[in-house]
Amino acid sequence: MKEFTAAHRSLPFGTIVRVTNLNNGKMVFVKINDRGPFKKNRIIDLSKAAAKKLDLVDNGIGRVKIEAYN
Repeated sequence: MKEFTAAHRSLPFGTIVRVTNLNNGKMVFVKINDRGPFKKNRIIDLSKAAAKKLDLVDNGIGRVKIEAYN
């Protein structure tokens, strides 16, 4: 929860991903370390630390852009 990590359905573990909040332009780099999310309309689950940096904690969800770097 305190690290910049995320869960994704298909990206390989260890992949570095840049996640950008489309509402405010804030971005963070996270490492894929888990599988998920398991809700249909979601593409990535962020750790609390990453969500906080993107100002997504209060809403719980938000529109983001993801770009894999390796």
